[in-house]
Amino acid sequence: MRKQLSIISTVLLASVFCLPVSSGPAASVPPHRLVPGSQFDSDTTVYNVRSFGARGDGKTLDTPAINKAIEAAALAGGGTVRFPAGTYLCFSIQLKSNIALYLDQGATILAADPKVTKGSYDLPEPNEWDMYQDFGHSHWRNSLIWGIGLENISILGPGRIDGHGLTRRSPRPRRPLQSGDTPTSLGGGQARVQSPLGEDDDPSVMNGLGNKAISLKLCRNVVLRDFSILNGGHFAVLATGVDNLTIDNLKVDTNRDGFDIDSCRNVRISNCSVNSPNDDAIVLKSSYALGFAQATENVTISNCVVSGYDIGSMLDATYKRNVKEAPDHDGPTGRIKFGTESNGGFKNIAISNIVFDHCRGLALETVDGGLLEDVTITNVTMRDIVNAPIFLRLGRRMRGPKGVAVGELRRVNISNVTVYNADPRYASIIAGIPDHNIEDVKLSNIRIYYQGGGTKEQSELQPPERESNYPEPSMFGEIPAYGFFIRHAKGIELNNVAVSYLKEDFRPAFGLVDVTNVGFFQVRAQKATGSSIFDLKNVADFSAYQCPGVPDMRLERVEQKKF
Repeated sequence: MRKQLSIISTVLLASVFCLPVSSGPAASVPPHRLVPGSQFDSDTTVYNVRSFGARGDGKTLDTPAINKAIEAAALAGGGTVRFPAGTYLCFSIQLKSNIALYLDQGATILAADPKVTKGSYDLPEPNEWDMYQDFGHSHWRNSLIWGIGLENISILGPGRIDGHGLTRRSPRPRRPLQSGDTPTSLGGGQARVQSPLGEDDDPSVMNGLGNKAISLKLCRNVVLRDFSILNGGHFAVLATGVDNLTIDNLKVDTNRDGFDIDSCRNVRISNCSVNSPNDDAIVLKSSYALGFAQATENVTISNCVVSGYDIGSMLDATYKRNVKEAPDHDGPTGRIKFGTESNGGFKNIAISNIVFDHCRGLALETVDGGLLEDVTITNVTMRDIVNAPIFLRLGRRMRGPKGVAVGELRRVNISNVTVYNADPRYASIIAGIPDHNIEDVKLSNIRIYYQGGGTKEQSELQPPERESNYPEPSMFGEIPAYGFFIRHAKGIELNNVAVSYLKEDFRPAFGLVDVTNVGFFQVRAQKATGSSIFDLKNVADFSAYQCPGVPDMRLERVEQKKF
């Protein structure tokens, strides 16, 4: 009995004071203790990068040591590669299966600048399908941290990834040669098309450069948790064809896109803050980068904040708002968006408990033939929104292989949304194209306060169709309604929706064009003297009930009517 008590006491003391327990070959000490002279932490599943030669001084190039530690862990069947406090200057870090990178508090992986540090990032691999999406979506190896065809990988811990030496550049994607193209095109029947950022044609400008902080392709069982990213390049995180992806408690303050989730399945994004004034914050995409169209599906996004503050001011908690426009000359971006790459579509997606601040609004777009369907969005607040608070767009850009039909956008529920101080130019927009309606959209429990100031002249505007344009609210110019503009749609329901303005607006609250089966129930709208609440053009099966200022009615068909 005394011997048993002695063993129990020893184990308890060891657990409290982190002492080794010599009770057999399986005993080990916690991973933060080092065995002097060993390449490994005392727990041999933890590999300390300093023991493999990493200096962590921010000056010495530590890539070889880090990749050596990852290789050693992989050869042993897996383990954790640990980064103690320090700054680790790196070019491309190559992940392996069954590996976790753990960044201690005070640990920073610093992206090296090839103009300053001798060396380069891994070259972008060839991709025969890169004419159908931006260069950044089509290549993965030219990144600070990358992995292809892996399983069971994690990046964890409270440290930081600093993309100081990454570029945000991306050559224009190729397209089939067209009449008028010059002999200086790429050859092989392909040329490059204009990028919205007006960037370089020649992909060789990317040789040696890195343009993504973390890049993953065709991986499964991936966890990204607890760290922060500053200036992540073109993408802070690019995940393409990744299954079972968890992104939790990340803080990203970046110079272009935050998370690009492309053709992925079973994705959980939660408890993240993403600040990206120059581009989108959390983006679901379904490009043709894999050589086939695959939907992004079974996704949840919850408890996140997206914003367009000045770069770096989210992480330092100053939340500066000097940025007035993104490179496309519209306001700061920083939003949640589906698209624009939308070959495979988007299915079975739930978004909840989201804050938008000083950025663009929610955008759901399918313009390359994919289906966007079965989406639920709820519990959203927005302040200081610089374009349409809600933007649903079905278009005909069709950037993909020929022979694909126009996609569909249907079965979308958006509820419990509060918006304050939204840009007055664009309203909220639900816009299909002729003969291709957006269908079955339900909006409920929504309050939107616009800045207002619209004129009677603006109420007579007729926004162009622009079926094949890059989808963005600004593509339509100023909108002839201040609350919602709905065109080419069927089966639309607004229930307990209120729109108002901070400055008197003489446009109607709701403009409807070519809409069938649309119902307004308990809808409230502020109305200026001499203006109207509804402006209907070519509308069928319209109903309005319990809407203040409007008698209960059902109209079978209306060619044009204001009331």
